[in-house]
Amino acid sequence: MAATLTSRVEFILVDDGSPDDSLAVARSLMAQDSRVVVLELARNFGHHKAMMTGLAHARGDLVFLIDCDLEEPPEVLTRFHAEMTAGAWDVVYGVQNRRRGGLFERLSGAVFFTLVEALSDLPLPRNLITARLMSRPYVQALVAHRDREMQISHLWAITGFRQTALPVEKLSLSPTSYSLGRKIDMAVKHITTTSTKILYFILYSGFAISAASVAYICYSLFKYFVYGAVVSGYYSLIVSLWFFGGVTIFILGILGIYIANILSEVKRRPYTHLRAIHRADDGEPFADDPTHSPMDPFRP
Repeated sequence: MAATLTSRVEFILVDDGSPDDSLAVARSLMAQDSRVVVLELARNFGHHKAMMTGLAHARGDLVFLIDCDLEEPPEVLTRFHAEMTAGAWDVVYGVQNRRRGGLFERLSGAVFFTLVEALSDLPLPRNLITARLMSRPYVQALVAHRDREMQISHLWAITGFRQTALPVEKLSLSPTSYSLGRKIDMAVKHITTTSTKILYFILYSGFAISAASVAYICYSLFKYFVYGAVVSGYYSLIVSLWFFGGVTIFILGILGIYIANILSEVKRRPYTHLRAIHRADDGEPFADDPTHSPMDPFRP
């Protein structure tokens, strides 16, 4: 499909520390087609960081990103390219009209996007998928981000440029590999690494709790001086200790997450480490063009 759009094509496959024979399969494809490049990561770094590594090594004027499970049909490249050309877009990405999978996957996905919309500074398109066609200037801007605790969907959005969505029908009905715990972890990381709204929520909550406490004190004093009623101190003290203890622990937990993110950022560790780059001897479609060099996001 890519070859129908241009004669200069490279295929970058990223092996993210796969435990099976994926690397061997990828290298066999490279042996059959010199345009295939295999990036072998030193270990499993995660889906998002593996994608950023692949994008950093892309050299084309247009970059098409897709997951290797092919649940998103590669044929969408033709549609994306037509839409990009017609509308002069920098990015054309896919969204599902209706989220696939079982009840759990649909419900958890809806909850995730609802939380993100409520607590993030920049909402994400619902039912976003990986497949997307991007211009070189956009990819250069994307890989220039220095976030280490990154959420790539957030980076896609905040990078800007002219973007549009096209509906894509996913081919597989297989259950998601993301467990409930992993989805909760993703939601927490997304919110705490991309937004400060929750800090303002804590600030306003603390003010409201303090105001309520002052109001209760005023009410107790009023009852004491007007009616001579004495409020039982034991129960009010215990309830207050439990309540404010829980609030304090919650706030410290939120602050701890942000501090952990700051720690990760100041370490300035690279996204990934490449164990090897496998490339056929004649697999250099851009060798004669110095303007098409890999976009390295790891420079100091």
